[in-house]
Amino acid sequence: MSELEKVPVVDGTEGGISTRSGVASVERAAFGLPGVPIFVLWLALVAGTAGLMLAGQFVLSVLLIFALLFAVIGFFIVQPNQAKVLTLFGRYVGTERRNGMYWTNPLTVRKNVSLRIRNFNSERLKVNDLSGNPIEIAAVIVWRVVDSARATFDVEDYAEFVAIQSETALRHLASQYPYDNYEESGKSLRGNADEVAEALGRELTTRLRHAGVEVLEARLSHLAYSPEIAGAMLQRQQASAIIAARAQIVQGAVGMVQMALRELSEQKIVELDEERKAQMVSNLLVVLTSERGTQPIVNAGSLY
Repeated sequence: MSELEKVPVVDGTEGGISTRSGVASVERAAFGLPGVPIFVLWLALVAGTAGLMLAGQFVLSVLLIFALLFAVIGFFIVQPNQAKVLTLFGRYVGTERRNGMYWTNPLTVRKNVSLRIRNFNSERLKVNDLSGNPIEIAAVIVWRVVDSARATFDVEDYAEFVAIQSETALRHLASQYPYDNYEESGKSLRGNADEVAEALGRELTTRLRHAGVEVLEARLSHLAYSPEIAGAMLQRQQASAIIAARAQIVQGAVGMVQMALRELSEQKIVELDEERKAQMVSNLLVVLTSERGTQPIVNAGSLY
């Protein structure tokens, strides 16, 4: 049976990555004996070999020396949050994730794979959003290797693979949302940061599983209009804010006018015909919605 477990990969396109019929590597435990007992046994054999040499058994001693030198190559140490990927004559034989010292077949080749959490901070990319506006966008990706076999054998360089696929996913994400939604319907990059981060994380998970990588978090770290349109978009944002503020002021002013007319009518302070009511409404709206302080005109004559 081959040392590489075979998982079929069907034809199709997934997460922007074209897949073809083939096999994918799957991590499995490697053969490894506890290193400390084996090392104690090795020291005992060294002492025995020295005794044989003193006893004049030179041929046997030389053979044992070569055997002991060959056996010592089989010792290796696994640091915390690291893994050793073992291959024997070009064939994958397993991965050792347990921390400590172990002994295995001296003929195996051992490669370190870090399982620690890493950050990838993408460059600021200049892309077009859903509305076609040029924007600058960047993201921070938190990831780690969860399948050392895929990370080692299925991609050329898993760290470079993460960098390229992260930038590709970020470009694709930016084209799916507008920078800002001025109609207050739908989602936007600026207004829905959590939803955008979840969408980016899902796409990265799909893309990076081919390299045995798990995405722990993905979030935008920079978002801005490109310099050539930043001024015009700032004016548009300011205009939208002014319109929204004026609409709220007018709504509040209308409510205050209605309250004033109702109080005057209910308490019978003064009787106003329709023309005077219209004039009063006009004056109150001017006072309440004006951006500057108004100067009242006192009428010392009759009401009419």
